[in-house]
Amino acid sequence: MFYIIVAVKLILGLLALVLVINLTGKGNLAPASASDQVQNYVLGGIVGGVIYNTDISIPVFMLILAIWFAAVLSLRWLKKHNNLVKRWVDGQPVMLISRGKIDVDAARKAGISANDLSFKLRMQGIYAVKDVKQAILEQDGQLIVTSFGEENPKYPLITDGSIQPATLEMIDKDENWLLAELKTQGITNVGTVFLAEYDNGKITVTSSLPNQGLHI
Repeated sequence: MFYIIVAVKLILGLLALVLVINLTGKGNLAPASASDQVQNYVLGGIVGGVIYNTDISIPVFMLILAIWFAAVLSLRWLKKHNNLVKRWVDGQPVMLISRGKIDVDAARKAGISANDLSFKLRMQGIYAVKDVKQAILEQDGQLIVTSFGEENPKYPLITDGSIQPATLEMIDKDENWLLAELKTQGITNVGTVFLAEYDNGKITVTSSLPNQGLHI
């Protein structure tokens, strides 16, 4: 009987993994943010700590998984609809280098030493900071580097209705230029833009909603 209960708990744990992958639309459990890592750790602790514990019955185990599911989906909903919660939970990209100059304070706050930064640059074939137009540390620890001479930025101009100032700086443009370009495409509300990308001097816009709300 003990092995049957363990097998049932293991199957439930596997189903929980499949469900969370499908419901979050990630495709896998590879963490892309701090909250993803925490969710994986918690699920691993739940399954690993409960599966051999005979004091926790299958119904209780299912209840624990249901609570975990509710917490994960609630946090996902909050991050999607509240930028403040998203920044607080996942953090945000940090610009470490701008136009060949290192932001030492930003690097120290991110826990990046000079040796770590040099190593990350060398991994991308860059051996001098002066050759870097912009280097941004992502939430997952990956360093995204744009060198002088690269025409297209590696980040979008607008994501989920929010203008990205760092990308504008990378292409030597300002917000007024971006708003004017959007108007030429009939877009008067930045909040309706799902994604805007800059490619070879042109802006490609994907809208999510009809123009509404505060106009520019």
